[in-house]
Amino acid sequence: MRVIVRTVSELCLTVGTLIVLFVGYVLFWTGVRADSAMSDQIDRLHAQWSRGGRPQTAAAPRPSEAAEAPKPYTPGEPFALMYVPRLGSTWNKPVLEGTGSGTLKKGLGHYASTARLGRQGNFAVAGHRRTYGDPFKDFPRLRPGDAIVLTDGTTWFTYRIDKGPYKTVPTDVEVIGPVPRKSGYTRPGRYLTLTTCDPEWGHSHRLIVWAHLDSTQRVEAGEPRALRR
Repeated sequence: MRVIVRTVSELCLTVGTLIVLFVGYVLFWTGVRADSAMSDQIDRLHAQWSRGGRPQTAAAPRPSEAAEAPKPYTPGEPFALMYVPRLGSTWNKPVLEGTGSGTLKKGLGHYASTARLGRQGNFAVAGHRRTYGDPFKDFPRLRPGDAIVLTDGTTWFTYRIDKGPYKTVPTDVEVIGPVPRKSGYTRPGRYLTLTTCDPEWGHSHRLIVWAHLDSTQRVEAGEPRALRR
């Protein structure tokens, strides 16, 4: 009996240690790795832009360009930076193409089936609520009227939230449709949808905000008003 009790006690200690290590990994180490990965993606974007890389995402292409098919975003690669003043003056995250688990460990992910940045349609982006840098940890703080600002290195795109956070289930894919019915929009436009998990440490539901493109300006003109502090 003494041997059995000792064995069970040792097993409990071992399991407890493994649980503590796992929690530490989830809470700390994934965040460290994600912060490093996101910094790398941001550095890649700045390096690309400094070399003159010009993504084709202009909000209003010139007539001579209208017939040209824009170059597709490269899966898993960054193409824009997002700023959300409501989430902090230093909050900025890279936006990559795709929403696979590997992509979302390095930043926010663009739903490949949705519109391109600044273009007609719904530009939809997903991000983790917790773990992997906690990019959307404070998502519930977002409110109608808040600015969401993105840049592709040549243009600033300022969107304004119209509705949300709205709670729904993961199967409600209509929330990223070209004209999301529950958003209140009734006709085509230039929209942005952000999605994340809910509750904070679960994934049984999703939180959504919808926004419309409020303004654009060339990067050479300086930061948009929404980012001026």
